[in-house]
Amino acid sequence: MAPTRYAVIGAGLAGLTSAYEIRKADPEAVIDVFEAEDRIGGKLFTVPFESGPTDMGAEAYLALRSDATDFFAELGLADELVSPSAARSLIYTGGELQNLPAGGVMGIPSHSAPVAHLVSPETAARIDAEADAAPIDWQVGGDVSVGELVRERYGAEVVDRIVSSLLGGVYSCAAEDLGVRATVPQLAEALDALAEAGEKVTLSAAVKSCEARRAPRDPGATPTPVFAAFRGGYALAYEALAEKSGADIHLDVFITGVTRDLRGFHLSGQGVSTDGAYDRLILATPAPTTAALLRSVAPEASQALKSVELASSAVVGMKFDSDEGLPDNSGVLVAIDEPDVQAKAFTFSSKKWPHLGERGGALVRASFGRFGDDAIVRAEEDLIVDTALDDLARITGFDGRAAGLSEIYVQRWFGGLPRYDAAHLATVEKVRAGIADVHGLAVTGAWAGGVGVPAVIDDARAAADRVLTLG
Repeated sequence: MAPTRYAVIGAGLAGLTSAYEIRKADPEAVIDVFEAEDRIGGKLFTVPFESGPTDMGAEAYLALRSDATDFFAELGLADELVSPSAARSLIYTGGELQNLPAGGVMGIPSHSAPVAHLVSPETAARIDAEADAAPIDWQVGGDVSVGELVRERYGAEVVDRIVSSLLGGVYSCAAEDLGVRATVPQLAEALDALAEAGEKVTLSAAVKSCEARRAPRDPGATPTPVFAAFRGGYALAYEALAEKSGADIHLDVFITGVTRDLRGFHLSGQGVSTDGAYDRLILATPAPTTAALLRSVAPEASQALKSVELASSAVVGMKFDSDEGLPDNSGVLVAIDEPDVQAKAFTFSSKKWPHLGERGGALVRASFGRFGDDAIVRAEEDLIVDTALDDLARITGFDGRAAGLSEIYVQRWFGGLPRYDAAHLATVEKVRAGIADVHGLAVTGAWAGGVGVPAVIDDARAAADRVLTLG
């Protein structure tokens, strides 16, 4: 009996994870992975700085997701995982560096005390009076804009100075462009619970409910690190997946079309050279690419997916000879309403990660770009670097030019992240329903199951399982 032939489009984390899972379940499989770029890894990208491997894409993952840690251990990478220092993050608002608020949910407080240093007395009073305001007209199972909800209940300052800063670091979007259920699901579930119980639905009550569900910390216990990273960068993970998948990986191959007949799936595009049809197919590509590739085999799913829009961003990695004057913090988020600053965040990587601090000097990452505002992402490289240095000096007082800028890398992510707006989850369900009857087909990627590394891995494994069990 001939081995089953699998095609995976996309050699990012989702595609490589899918290929790896297929190999585990079907050791005799023929697996071809097609990648339009000249490298594997997708939004994970480790750059070989002279000082050591440095991530210019995602730098860490949510270590509270033990399934991701277990997955990396399965790949033989457990000893490569490292934890961050205890350095805290700051927020730059009102022209000053301030501590990030504690408690709450993604910067949304249940009362004014945690955010009083970031908002006006009028806003603080509004937060504390929210419980007495008219109830939220909340539809169980539905979704609304995070920014619009918080702005209506607490005011603009909470949105612009706190919530958009925190969400923007994850999604490259302002809070108005993101859905509550799509990005803060625990809060949506708390709002559901209030409505279903017939209780008054308020934002403060929902946030209090989320806070109450958190397990209390044992004062004597060592806290579990929230994040983890790889000592040698994410290249360790994506290269391990590529090797262990045993797949034939074709780089610089841009697939432009997929058709299907009784023999299976057929691929067409620039650089495509394959023998025969594929029995099963996984599309691990960004939403617009996936929509185009589904046009023939699942037209309704293709049409639904066209509504997903993307946000662009840029990361500037900078290695300085000295860290004198750099705050002893893990990084800074910038309030979205802060004038004269274009960076949305800085990560002081050498302060945040002890293994990077051991290299000496300072390693800083500057982040730019939000949905609908990507002019700086498209700017000349010298302008982006100058802006990063100027903003860093304005915010922290650290003069990067005087500190000795020894290494620079600018990475642009055009359309790097899908916008998880209030309609996003419904769109994903339409897409999944639209391919349900297409024998041997699965879709995955950051648009499908979540933008974080654990979420991408989880969805990719589910995609592999679908083609293995239903293909």
